[in-house]
Amino acid sequence: MKILKTLRNYFFYCGIEKDEYNAIKKDAYISNFKVWRILHFLLVTVFAGLYICSLCVDIMKVNSYMYLMAFIYSLLAILLFFKLREDSIAAQLLIYLTISLLFLFGCFISMNKPGIPAVSFIAFLIITPMFMIDKPFFMAIELSVASAVFLLWSYSVKPHDIWSIDCGNVVPFTIIGIFLNVIANSIRIKEFVLTRKINIQKDTDDLTGLKNKGAMTREINRFLTDGMMDKGILFVMDINHFKSINDTYGHDVGDDVLRQFGRFLRETFNDDDIVGRFGGDEFIAFIKNDDDKDNACRMAGNICKMVPERVTLADTERKIGLSIGIAIYHGEEKNYSALFKKADIALYDAKADTEVKYHLYED
Repeated sequence: MKILKTLRNYFFYCGIEKDEYNAIKKDAYISNFKVWRILHFLLVTVFAGLYICSLCVDIMKVNSYMYLMAFIYSLLAILLFFKLREDSIAAQLLIYLTISLLFLFGCFISMNKPGIPAVSFIAFLIITPMFMIDKPFFMAIELSVASAVFLLWSYSVKPHDIWSIDCGNVVPFTIIGIFLNVIANSIRIKEFVLTRKINIQKDTDDLTGLKNKGAMTREINRFLTDGMMDKGILFVMDINHFKSINDTYGHDVGDDVLRQFGRFLRETFNDDDIVGRFGGDEFIAFIKNDDDKDNACRMAGNICKMVPERVTLADTERKIGLSIGIAIYHGEEKNYSALFKKADIALYDAKADTEVKYHLYED
């Protein structure tokens, strides 16, 4: 059972546990995107060169049409790469489409010279799996289907002795390609896991376990500069009279209040939201893809109402209060500071208000 579990982990999760794989899958997709975008530029150059050579060299003329088609496809794929999101499923499907067409290209090259054993197709079996980070199970299917199609197709085209040689080569090289993909994936995925652990330690506030100021600023800026994103809500939250809590009860109690509030924020906001400690007793939460003012005010009101119940002191007579400043993002601000200033202005208005402890910034 242990061996089967290990094989499952390698073929489905690159040798790590499922939760770890899901946590770094986005990073792997982005890496695929960047690598294959560069490879497509290389493919354009190679196929353009091959097509030009085929116009001049008689032995290559038989493949000139395929070189031209491959060149046109690679050029169109590059244009798509500049339209698609780096971590999108569509981008990954485009990469698999390119891999499939490379195998098909290898098939055509071999069919045009049926008296010669396949070389290009086998080369693609070995090379392409090395450049794709994904569940090896998918690549195993890709390679197996491509090999089966090639052998079935070539059976009726190639002389029997040449087909036998191809069969004797394609089958073991398919298996080798699968295992090379497994090995390459496991090595690169573990690098992502290690990098993620280092980044988490670097980007985490030690006291609350939330994101620290640097991590929040970087992530919010990345969202604001994404041309496809134009909705967001920024909450700036400040614990009322926190200095007096430290002065009255001591810094240990103050730290415990911050920890309780950090835990409350983790439970209140979604994993996709950017939540962290800005510094001192000031916290920030940024909700992506939402610009509903009523929803923002409703959330702020619920948070202010729940904090005294969820964040407590040993002195039950004293209740923890909270002030919140809200800024709505409509795609105008292109850096974190500009949006933060608006929420910070609203926060000061909220602190000055004795009744409503949250305020929405209005231009």
